[in-house]
Amino acid sequence: MITYNIFGDLYRDILKEFEVTMPPCGVESFTYNEVLEMIADYDAVLSMWNFPIDEALLCKAQNLKIVANFAVGYDNIDVAACTAANVLVANTPDPVTEPTADIALGLMIDVMRGITSFDKKQREGNYVKGIMKNLGTSLHGKTLGIYGMGRIGTAVARRAAACGMNVIYHNRNRLSLAAEQMLKVRYVAMDELFSTSDVLSLNAPLTPQTHHVVNADTLALMKPTAFIVNTARGALIDENALVHALRNGVIAGAGLDVYEFNDTVTAQLLELENTVLTPHIGTQTVEGRREMAEFAATNIHNFFFGGSVANVNTINN
Repeated sequence: MITYNIFGDLYRDILKEFEVTMPPCGVESFTYNEVLEMIADYDAVLSMWNFPIDEALLCKAQNLKIVANFAVGYDNIDVAACTAANVLVANTPDPVTEPTADIALGLMIDVMRGITSFDKKQREGNYVKGIMKNLGTSLHGKTLGIYGMGRIGTAVARRAAACGMNVIYHNRNRLSLAAEQMLKVRYVAMDELFSTSDVLSLNAPLTPQTHHVVNADTLALMKPTAFIVNTARGALIDENALVHALRNGVIAGAGLDVYEFNDTVTAQLLELENTVLTPHIGTQTVEGRREMAEFAATNIHNFFFGGSVANVNTINN
């Protein structure tokens, strides 16, 4: 079963090899209740990131063996319940790496050079010309601090190096010396990351340890000329503390693609000129979406035909 009806041409292989149920033409997605009624007969589900795979559904899914999630994560899936039911869970983080790194760099350039702000002023006829007007901050020669050096953090580091930036990072596990040398990055402690960075890029997963890693105390360590970019998870930042820092010159600006309260943006952020705000578009390219669909379909094919299933998530019992 495929819970949504986009990029159907990428499912041609599994459509040949499996008896597949998809939403009818003109319907984007099955509802949860529709899937609940049908799930008993299905061996595999290709689910969208916002479709819940929970214990109630699993109780009816007596034949289910794999859930291939069209998502970088699996927040919509009760992985523990799947593990208990011997259902394998796989997601699609690889295709989103480069598009998300692109957005991180784009937000960085935008907020540092004031592109969105100046675009608005230009359209409104509200700009001021002058040699010392409309000044932004150059990326070249600045220090980028990366919090979370996984796939996306690594891709951001590569882009930053091409822009002539010095890159430092903090990660739960330090990279090998060879990897650091290849990426031209330097590992630092948390306090140094916050105090040294001209731009701080957040690229870590949300865990109890990373929740509100950006807070009043860590913001106070930063330079008043520094910027924050978040393309990871919104709740890495205490947005009330961020608003205070942006209003009072504790830091210079922020570029955000994700928000503490999911799709609800803290109202005060909308009022600030030193922010660039995008609606979680990090993975939203045509190429990225098509790769994610193909990746998820390939996971199902490989599971049943003896190939490698990538990005498997289970809870150890």
